[in-house]
Parts: sequence; structure tokens; C-alpha cells
Amino acid sequence: MTASNQPLHPETLAVRAGRELSAFGEHSQGVYLSSSFTFDSAEEGARLFLGEQEGYTYSRFTNPTVNAFQTRLAALEGGERAIATASGMAAIQAVMMSNLQAGDHLLSSQSLFGSTLNLFSGTLSRFGIDTTFVPPTDLDAWRAAIRPNTRLLFVETPSNPLTEVADIAALAELAHAHGALLVVDNCFCSPALQQPLALGADLVVHSATKFLDGHGRVLGGAVVGSDRLIEPIYLHVRTAGPSLSPFNAWVLLSGLETLFIRMERQCATALALAEWLSTLPQVERVYYPGLASHPQHALAMRQQRLGGAVLSFVIKGGREAAWRVVDGIELISRTANLGDVKSTLTHPASTTHARVTAEARERAGIVEGLLRVAVGLEHLDDLKVDLLRGL
Repeated sequence: MTASNQPLHPETLAVRAGRELSAFGEHSQGVYLSSSFTFDSAEEGARLFLGEQEGYTYSRFTNPTVNAFQTRLAALEGGERAIATASGMAAIQAVMMSNLQAGDHLLSSQSLFGSTLNLFSGTLSRFGIDTTFVPPTDLDAWRAAIRPNTRLLFVETPSNPLTEVADIAALAELAHAHGALLVVDNCFCSPALQQPLALGADLVVHSATKFLDGHGRVLGGAVVGSDRLIEPIYLHVRTAGPSLSPFNAWVLLSGLETLFIRMERQCATALALAEWLSTLPQVERVYYPGLASHPQHALAMRQQRLGGAVLSFVIKGGREAAWRVVDGIELISRTANLGDVKSTLTHPASTTHARVTAEARERAGIVEGLLRVAVGLEHLDDLKVDLLRGL
């Protein structure tokens, strides 16, 4: 809050929120690499470990730098509290382990990051948790699949890699009508473009590795929501230990400071690149929410500020032609990561979704000619020239 008690704008929160400074008065957030913290007396130690007194004891679950990142991200997402984890997948796993048990049902979008699909269909199933996958944009399918024992609805919007946009408000209403929670993976948009909690979602998960860092430097994840819903997730992370390191939290804090300006530029370039790809005879289809041709364009423009920095396109000729594009580039990075200031290109069917069954890939629309571009901060004309080397 400002001195006039007016709420700060998100761009300011990204730079200022949550700073934990020491007695030295450092201008930049300090990084606290200590594994443990001392206390002044046995009584104080007891109060700290019982949670009766605020303070720091052990960096697996209490650290000033990690706390600063959690506070800042919660402010940006409009949540009461956040818990940081070692990766985005650790964040999703922590949500599931804290909210589901044997006999429960998880209702999920079928259009997900490959590792998320494998976690739900493989790991969770071994613990007696059944998952049903439905198309993210088909509300009737969501309604038909919900059960009396459905505890969570999970959706990634826009989806990876086809950028399908799900109606967050409608899914929240459906979940709450059946006593379930809605969890939204906000990785593709980040809070700079979308705030799922404001649309009715209960929990938001992030791979902070992506746009929150923005420079491809470290791994990290987070869950944001109400204090009531975050507390059991915090207790799981405290016990099981998939914690974010203080150094990675410090790096992510610096990433948040440039989040808005990066994403505005990346989104503008992504839109222009998508429009250009749509004109090429070699390209069968372009998937990008900012295009008027996108099936959920109107919805995307209602619940997102901009179209995002990730697009996918299908090239004629299947895998052979797609690999020729991947092998032909000289500027864009060949990597499956995204959210970087350096543009990246990958072939989802053989990388991010390679361990997903062929049936699941077909159901999700991940064909052999599909390529995903995560747009960085290079000049648009240079990206076009580079893609034309393979096209």
C-alpha cells in the first residue's frame, strides 16, 4: 500500500512487494544462503517451531529470500499466500498430495504438459486416485465426467502446446457446485496476463522456471491461494522437502521485476509472428489465442490481457518436415524450455510429450507436424529469417 492507502499497481508490486531487508539496508533483496537460523533462547526456539512466533528456523520451510518471493508472487496473483517449490512439477505434486487420497477422483484437462499427464495417469493411479481426462474447452464433457468423489478440477490455460483456452469462471462455478476445488496452471500467462483467482479459481500453480524467471537460469515452482488452502500444502512441503532453494528464489525475484515489460514485448512479437506464419503455404494451421481465427479468441481476450508469448503451428509433411525446420534454424534455440528472453523451438511429439502414449497425444491433437515456438525478445524480422531456413 502507498502512503495514501491506495493499492499499488501490479507493475510496482513486481518490483517492490515482499522485500525482506536486513539491518544493513541493502537496496536489492539479499540472498540468505544459510541452512538454519539461530534463536535467542530455548523458549523462543520452541515458539518458532510450533509456529507461535514468526521467524526463521530451517531453510527447508522458512527462509527470508524464499519468503520474499512467495509474498511478491502472492501479491501479483491476488492471493493471500504462496508456497514455493523446487520446480513446477513439485508444485503440482504438492497440491495433489495435500488434497487427494485413495478413492478420490481428479477431473483434468487432457491438454497438459507431458510430465503432468504422466503424474496424473501414472503416479497418482498407483495410490488409488482415479483421473478422468476431458477436452479443456468442452464444458459439457467436464459436467458429464464429474463424480460424487471428484475433489479437484485441474486445467492448464492456455494449454501446452496447442494454446487452447479454457473458461476459468465456468469451471470454477462447476467445481464449487460439486464441492470440488479448481486448480489452474498459469504458467503460459503468468500474473502479468491472467489472474485465475480473480476468475474464481481456488489455487494457481506455476512453473517459475518459465516466464517468472524469464532468462532460463533456475528451476522453481509455486502454488498461490487462500491461507486456508495453502496451509496443508505448506505442511506437505515442510515435511516432504520439495523446497525452493534461497538462491533460486533470489534469481526469481529479479525475474519478477522485469516480468511485465518482457511479456508485453514478447506478446507483441508472438502475435506478429503468428500472423506471418498464417500466410505461409507450408503451414497448415497456427495456434495462437491472439489470432481472430483461434476458436477461443473472444474468451482469451476476456480473461487474458494479451495473447501470450507461446504459439504452435502445424507444417505440411509430418515429422520429417517438422524436424527439417528444427534442424534448419541457426538463431532460435533448440530446447523444450519456454518463457526465456531467447526464443525457443521444439517438436512436442518427440520432446515434451514423447513419454505420453500415442493415444493420449492423438487425443490432445499433438500431431507429428506440430512445432511450438516460445517467443523471446529478438527482433521479429530475425525470427522470420531463421524459421524460413527450415521452412
